[in-house]
Amino acid sequence: MLHHTPLLPTISALSLVLLASCAAPGRSSYLSSAAPAPIGPYSQAVRVGDTLYLAGQIGLAAQTGALEPGIEAQTRTTLENLAAVLAVAGLDLSHVVSTTVYLTDLNDFAAMNTVYAEFFRELPPARATVGVAALPRGARVEIACIAVR
Repeated sequence: MLHHTPLLPTISALSLVLLASCAAPGRSSYLSSAAPAPIGPYSQAVRVGDTLYLAGQIGLAAQTGALEPGIEAQTRTTLENLAAVLAVAGLDLSHVVSTTVYLTDLNDFAAMNTVYAEFFRELPPARATVGVAALPRGARVEIACIAVR
């Protein structure tokens, strides 16, 4: 049985942040104003060494925060949002080595795939596509990725 014992109850939240950053040297996070702000407590991307881990993006328009209509528009905007986050880290879609695509309706696979192929024409990344019950904000597609410098 595991027991939870608080770590020094007098440590402040700031100290915990400092401890976390000491535990992971060389780790940094990125935030792009050209992509929608995170809708939860997470970074848009975190770099460790030469690897950048991007949180999932959905088809929210960065300027308005509105969800694009239809699977094609949501996929396009999702990939543009990922490209915007990559750009802040000095990378682009050619650096992406793996993606995970989440679809609320696997019948959208062909339409999503057509738009996806426009963004990854040569040497496309490895990919997993997963059917899910629901996504934030009622999105039909979410894409997360890993990129390497």
